[in-house]
Amino acid sequence: MRRVTVDGRLARELGFVAVQQADADDRGRAFSQLIAPVVPHDAFTLVGSDPAIGLGFGSFSFWHGFPTPLVKALVRHRHQQGGPWHAGAVARGAALTHVVTVGDPTLSPADRLRAEVLAAHGALSELRLLLRDERGVWGMLALIRSTGGLPFDPDDARLAALLAPALIVAVRRHVLAGPLLPAAPALPAGVITMGPDHRVRTVSPQAGAWLELFRARGRRVIPEWMPDVFLMALSLSTRSPEHRRNASAPLVCSPPAVCGRWIVCQGQTMGVGGDIALVIQAPVGDLVLPSFCAWYGITPRERDVVDALRTGAATQRIAHRLDLSVHTVNDHLKAVFRKTGADGRDELIAALGH
Repeated sequence: MRRVTVDGRLARELGFVAVQQADADDRGRAFSQLIAPVVPHDAFTLVGSDPAIGLGFGSFSFWHGFPTPLVKALVRHRHQQGGPWHAGAVARGAALTHVVTVGDPTLSPADRLRAEVLAAHGALSELRLLLRDERGVWGMLALIRSTGGLPFDPDDARLAALLAPALIVAVRRHVLAGPLLPAAPALPAGVITMGPDHRVRTVSPQAGAWLELFRARGRRVIPEWMPDVFLMALSLSTRSPEHRRNASAPLVCSPPAVCGRWIVCQGQTMGVGGDIALVIQAPVGDLVLPSFCAWYGITPRERDVVDALRTGAATQRIAHRLDLSVHTVNDHLKAVFRKTGADGRDELIAALGH
């Protein structure tokens, strides 16, 4: 058994990389180099997912060493074949790590298909780590070893699991280091239509402006090839049975750390020719509040106060509505201001899109 120390120094270094003003490639490389002594690998990705939405779709990600064709193939497999950490599995306390190795006779049917994807792109083994704690699911780490090397083994999985707390801190630090108030312009909602082949059919001028913002301001966070994969994944997600059961829920709620403001993407089937419509917009109110509270660690009672505050209600009215004392309401507001860094009510309301 290999003995590797996962200590406070590594956690601090991961957290430092998470808030660096580096471009996407440099940041992904730095993360990969820090993790390599613990679990050696040839390719790396760290996906941050919105704990209010779940692991279904990442809000942002860091990559190193992944060829774009393999990324596309793995994204398509995940959305078409599922994965080890669907909502039910997570609710039941699914294992934190999952390994798929080409040629392993014990693989499930879905994992055998994933192994075929890996083999077709020169990969031998994949190790995935679920970033979950008592507050929710914050994302996933995925590592790849190439053909000709050694597959991931139980010792690698054990060591990867030790990384989870530090990676959760890094993911949260990345989001909390972003601007509280919008640093990018508010744009009208835009619509993109996607065909059954998951290729773009039409892009409204408003959606085009969103994509330009995504590419320009997000270049420090996302690789240049990511927007195309992003749209394909949104198309796949919209067609999933999970989304059809809750079609009004956002597919993704991206924090300001990515593009300078909260961005929500929703998908709808159009019923003609198998096309779907993707709506990209700056969220307000109900769309952003769950994600905002999850990232900033705002408690359910504090969220009730914030929800009432954004309607313009005075403190006494909030206290009456929530059956609290004025003193308790003010204590909740102070806690929210401390957690978010908001300089008062007006700044907090502005951060929520009003």
